[in-house]
Amino acid sequence: MWEHIYPEEAGVSSKRILDYVKSLEDNRLRTHDVIIARGDKILYENYWEPFDADFKHRMYSVSKSFVSLAVGFLYTDGKIDLDRSICDYFPEYINENTHPNMRAQTVRHMLMMSTSVIGDGWFKARTDDRVKHYFETAKCDKRIPGTIYNYDSPGTFVVGALVEKLAGMSFIDYLKEKLFRKIGVSEDIDCLLCPGGHAWSDSAILCRPTDLLKVMRFTANRGEWNGEQLIDRDFMMKATTKQIDNCHTGHVDYNTHGYGYYIWMTQDGGFSFNGMGSQFAVYAPEKDMILIYNGDNQGDNCKLMHKKIFDNFFNLVVKDADKEMTDVEAGRAALAEYSKTRQLNVTHGELSSPWAEKISGKTFEILPSNTNISSLRLDISGDEGKMVYTKDGNEMVLSFGIGKNVFSFFPEKGYSDRIGSVAGDSLYRCATSAAWIEPHKLRIHCQIIDTYFGNFQMILSFTEDGRLSGIVNAAAEDFLWGYNGFFATK
Repeated sequence: MWEHIYPEEAGVSSKRILDYVKSLEDNRLRTHDVIIARGDKILYENYWEPFDADFKHRMYSVSKSFVSLAVGFLYTDGKIDLDRSICDYFPEYINENTHPNMRAQTVRHMLMMSTSVIGDGWFKARTDDRVKHYFETAKCDKRIPGTIYNYDSPGTFVVGALVEKLAGMSFIDYLKEKLFRKIGVSEDIDCLLCPGGHAWSDSAILCRPTDLLKVMRFTANRGEWNGEQLIDRDFMMKATTKQIDNCHTGHVDYNTHGYGYYIWMTQDGGFSFNGMGSQFAVYAPEKDMILIYNGDNQGDNCKLMHKKIFDNFFNLVVKDADKEMTDVEAGRAALAEYSKTRQLNVTHGELSSPWAEKISGKTFEILPSNTNISSLRLDISGDEGKMVYTKDGNEMVLSFGIGKNVFSFFPEKGYSDRIGSVAGDSLYRCATSAAWIEPHKLRIHCQIIDTYFGNFQMILSFTEDGRLSGIVNAAAEDFLWGYNGFFATK
């Protein structure tokens, strides 16, 4: 199983896969990897340097679909009642102040993202027990459970904690025992933790892209593997078909075709696992095809980028399958040649400017701003440079390449490498590039590429009278929050 074959051997044109990959590059997506499979054969697998097949990728909310499967195993073994109140499973957190809507909220409501809960704010709360925080802080008076779709990520975490409670072991160990070892998932698959010791099951699975492919293949088989039905088929059919409408605007989009049990519906009767920043496993049943896409496209245009990932896969690859093909050898060669040169996105612009010499080595004193950057200096030499800046009273150095990525560690400490929202002493790996977008204006793009993903874009605009005006915009979860806003010298 999982033999690699030429696309044409499965009725798919290498030219069309090349068109798809080029569409990602033309739209400047920050792609990390792409895998395309049909049945149990891999037609295309490629990694954007520095990523490779062994990198355990943070899957963010793809993790929620893993929670769905874990609940499916409990359901199959008769250990969970989907129509029982979640409060019955956590009586230790229930008291006279628990809202009636919370008491009426069932496991099934939670799987369908139709809870009564609005708000949670566990990151900023810095709670020591995230399950307790969910029950004690949830606002439940505005929505009746089971009625309206509303994305409740903390609710998924609570269901993941329930899996651990009923299984009597960690979330990952339970799935290893019930599923992962049977379908060949890597033994070192991991999940970060949350305060209280529970798996961060709504956001923090770490696995290889090929592991995600295997889990999606199992899901596409509706819980069957090698002739054995591991999860109740009726549960799997409900999990992978529309149980609730999730389109509140009336507009058709990649993620508004309905919702199952922590699984999104797609066009043409397909479904997907979706994670923040562009972590996707997409199944197209008409052609029995799977797309695995990982990247970090967090930011203002994230939703548009996601639509391109989905729409172009269906329109360029899936719908073109099984059509007559010409120039097969040339198509294969072109795809192979293009693929081997793929690297992590760098910011676009000019590689040189006369302003580089003017401003290199000059320290700019920054007026107070919400970025807390008080001084900044650029040291530029050839096609590399360093940004030396003082933030929150600490001097930091961030290396960058001009027209290329320089890989280093992001200079700010204080993040945890294992437990979400808990301060630690970790340094995250990062890739940073820069380019001149106007002769006097430099853009610096930093991408965090570690157990967390995030990025910021900083634009520095220099004036003839020696002043500096800048803006920085970050897109990340629970870090880089200080890298947002305008700043300037006098």
